[in-house]
Amino acid sequence: MNSLRVFFFLTILTLILVGAGGALGGTGGAMLALIIAGVMNFVSYWFSDRIVISMYRGQPVQSGLLFEVVAEICQRNRLPMPKVFILPQPTPNAFATGRNREHASVAATEGLMQILTREELRGVMAHEMAHVVNRDILISSIAATIAGAISFLAQMAQWSMIFGGGRDDDEGSNPIALIAMMILAPIAAMLVQMAISRSREYGADSGGAKLCGNPHDLANALRKLERANEQIPMHQPNAATAHMFIVNPLRGGLRTLFSTHPPVEERVRRLESMLRV
Repeated sequence: MNSLRVFFFLTILTLILVGAGGALGGTGGAMLALIIAGVMNFVSYWFSDRIVISMYRGQPVQSGLLFEVVAEICQRNRLPMPKVFILPQPTPNAFATGRNREHASVAATEGLMQILTREELRGVMAHEMAHVVNRDILISSIAATIAGAISFLAQMAQWSMIFGGGRDDDEGSNPIALIAMMILAPIAAMLVQMAISRSREYGADSGGAKLCGNPHDLANALRKLERANEQIPMHQPNAATAHMFIVNPLRGGLRTLFSTHPPVEERVRRLESMLRV
């Protein structure tokens, strides 16, 4: 059911993208939008792990506590060992990236390593490995790239209205459709992307609790990470990658209101309910 829900949301995103392209340039615009989506998804599938790791200046590790904890999770659950990275960031956080189980990477910040116990760290990395197992990385990357393409087309529509006057002919664009696309398409895309991301986070929490063997460890880690991110917010996080982290690195204003992450309180409540089953 969860997979069907995600497929439904991705279909809606694609339809919004095609509709935005059609509003901007008719049939040719719709075809251009599909081509843009295809190219962006291809790049995201093959190169997203390297791009994101480089963006946060990740350093590979092959020994030490983080590496040992990830190896322990993989050995216990018979999973391929991913590449492991440390990010030089004081804000506690972590994410997973890569296109599948055989080509995955997990990363944790230096700040995360400083505030969690070994058991809590195991819970966090099990959450990230659950993302890998569930192919959430690929799904989230596709959703993010399509949403990004929709925002790009909305900006193109804005410039078209300014310089082209929004002409209305057989080959051109409809000015009313352009205005609607400029306002509504990015909002709709953001809401759909949020729904996909939140669903994936709940799934990774549940899967991570099973991989590490104790929901309590992940629940405790989430509480600590939420408090620490309020006290030490990440310096200039990239909004396009915010959905990848275990807790939302964005703070303040509409970024918090329209979060790609479900409330930590609800995530903790669901994890603790697993202990009572």
